[in-house]
Amino acid sequence: MKPNLILLHGALGSKRHLQALKAELSNLFNVYDLDFAGHGDQISESEFSMELFAQNLIDLIAEQGIDKTHVFGYSMGGYVGITAALKSPALFDKIITYGTKFNWSPQIAEQEVKMLKPAKIEEKVPKFAKRLNELHAPNDWKVMMQKTADLMISLGAGNGLKEEDFKCVNQQIIIGWGSADKMVTEAESKNVADLLPNGEFCSINEQPHPIEMINLNALINYIKSALL
Repeated sequence: MKPNLILLHGALGSKRHLQALKAELSNLFNVYDLDFAGHGDQISESEFSMELFAQNLIDLIAEQGIDKTHVFGYSMGGYVGITAALKSPALFDKIITYGTKFNWSPQIAEQEVKMLKPAKIEEKVPKFAKRLNELHAPNDWKVMMQKTADLMISLGAGNGLKEEDFKCVNQQIIIGWGSADKMVTEAESKNVADLLPNGEFCSINEQPHPIEMINLNALINYIKSALL
């Protein structure tokens, strides 16, 4: 009987970013995925929060009748996975993250939000704007981006996971970091791995942050080595 695995996308992303990964892993796992509220075709009037997205994950588990599951979370998806495990620990087995940013401050949030300006993106990188429109229709990608910026500001203000929270998550959690990642630091990744009772840090050589640029085989090997 194959184990369960849920794939979680990152900020500004959708489950479509993980389709190739899902296809490659489906021979080994019962693979599930989802679009978080306000992403893909999931309409939502709610403001974005890690708690909202964690509840999306918990709801999927209930809807699919999943007994217990592994989770792979890319970027924001890793943060969501750990948040959900803190909320409903009995639902989760191993959690694997890649490129998840844990270190937030007002200054860091301000720096990240500078890049989330829809008008500037339409002007400077129209192909990216078009791609976001394709990924998130019928949602308005500009609204989705503003909600993402607000979420980052909230995390920077201290409304995220605290050190004591990480110490309470008992699942085996592998914190993956790509050595070419320019958004997430090795230090913050190692720090969280050390805080987790059953945490482990894993460096993936020469892999960057953007999901479209990560070598698929490197990601598959990372997940398989963590779960099999």
